[in-house]
Amino acid sequence: MKIIAIRKKRILKTTLVLIFTLIVGAFSTSFGMQHYYKLNFSTGLVTASTLNVRSGPSTKYPIVTTVNKNEYVRVLAGIGTWYVIQTDGDYIGAVSQQYIKAIYPNNSGSIGGSSTGGNTSNNTDTSSSMNADEKEVFNLINKQRTNNGLAALKINEEVQRVARIKAEDMVANNYFSHQSPIYGSPFDMLKSFKISYKAAGENIAANSSNSGAVNAWMNSSGHKANILSSNFNYTGIGIVSSPQYGKIFVQIFIGK
Repeated sequence: MKIIAIRKKRILKTTLVLIFTLIVGAFSTSFGMQHYYKLNFSTGLVTASTLNVRSGPSTKYPIVTTVNKNEYVRVLAGIGTWYVIQTDGDYIGAVSQQYIKAIYPNNSGSIGGSSTGGNTSNNTDTSSSMNADEKEVFNLINKQRTNNGLAALKINEEVQRVARIKAEDMVANNYFSHQSPIYGSPFDMLKSFKISYKAAGENIAANSSNSGAVNAWMNSSGHKANILSSNFNYTGIGIVSSPQYGKIFVQIFIGK
């Protein structure tokens, strides 16, 4: 009888150890942290009609807010097949990658940096993110301003980024207008990319040469007024090749 009791105790002890091991294993799995990874873009376009933003990277997490199709979100990081985003209402949550289109990936020749809502570096000289055409037009524009007794414009990196996106959009979607079928007006676009300003304007041109585009602007009263406006102190210039026109030019002005 004594030997049987000892065996029962051993079996009970073994069972308890096994149960404890299973419980610990369950908790270590449940509370395992997924690692986030950095991305080469910072702005995303929502492609779903209505997209749920959840408190974690899975459908098991509760919904914190929703975003709609063609809204822009700030993409902060990736976790598995999910993105961590910030919405226009300053909600932060996770959305499935399949419903977010990356805007302006940081490929060779593109403009890097994340969207910072206006807290960007501003340069009085040409920016390293500008291509050769953009630098030339920037200098030609500032020459017109200084010749007329105005202060030279400074480059705002976020405005520069938006101007390039607009120029690429015009070529990709084959239109020539201040109103984009995707981004809306220049003012809508600045708002979508969280750029603050007191005054804003946009010049566009289709031309085969940089000097030709600037001369055309200066020979147009409306475009010239933007170039020589004392209300503007920052700018961004986007120039991309166009099979139809040679080059598409977009200059966005803001005043702060």
